[in-house]
Amino acid sequence: MGEIIKVGMADLKTCKAPDGLITLGLGSCVGVAMWDPLTRIGGLLHLMLPDSKAISSPTTKIEKFADTGIDEMVKQLIVLGANRSRLVAKIAGGATMFQIQSRNDIMKIGERNVQATIEKLNQLNIRLLAQDTGENYGRTVTFFPETGEFHIRAIGHDNKII
Repeated sequence: MGEIIKVGMADLKTCKAPDGLITLGLGSCVGVAMWDPLTRIGGLLHLMLPDSKAISSPTTKIEKFADTGIDEMVKQLIVLGANRSRLVAKIAGGATMFQIQSRNDIMKIGERNVQATIEKLNQLNIRLLAQDTGENYGRTVTFFPETGEFHIRAIGHDNKII
């Protein structure tokens, strides 16, 4: 077992097996694990919002958004030695943390994050192998590029591996 590297909010880290990656407290945020199963090079992105174009600030971190964060992760994985055509992904998070009686889509940020993540992966032809999304609880996830296992822990729920 290698080192477990911590990924913060609106953050992205990459590694090579046997290292792993962990991010804490995915509520409406989405954790995107992506890797090349042959080279066992992987990354974990903790994104907060679906679309960078909705916010115009040059100081905003690109890792904060589904569209720009996923693009950046692909670039970093390739630099590390991953093969673009072999990249696959798993996602977790996108919860509805607060039940607000509203038809306003702005309140459905978790749902929108998941949708934007899936759309971006499809656009890049990166196969989504598994997901643990939605519901109303936060998750802590640990990703191991060596095996592709994405470990999901949530208070009051059984641990899962997807």
